Amino acid sequence: MKTIKSTCEFEKVFKAGRRYSHPLLRIRAVHHGGSGKVAFVAPKRLGTAPTRNRGKRVLREAARTCGLPFDGYSMILLATDQTARVRMPEVAQALSALLAKAGFSDER
Repeated sequence: MKTIKSTCEFEKVFKAGRRYSHPLLRIRAVHHGGSGKVAFVAPKRLGTAPTRNRGKRVLREAARTCGLPFDGYSMILLATDQTARVRMPEVAQALSALLAKAGFSDER
């Protein structure tokens, strides 16, 4: 899975990307062409390092389940305060719903 690593790429997605929200996670996505990339973010306000790490781990597994990344799109998946408290299938279901809402359902 290719990931977004540079600050420049993060800024592009945050500035030009569309937002989609669910109580369990948020997505920022931008179409750029080329191969798809994804990033997993858990801000410090969510709590301690183990809590943030669990949130990112759950997001990574949900992304694999949903077939991310999609070619031509860069996405940032942001954990919320509820992400680390629920099981991965629930997060995968929420991610699937958000991707369908964003129009990615036919990308798989």
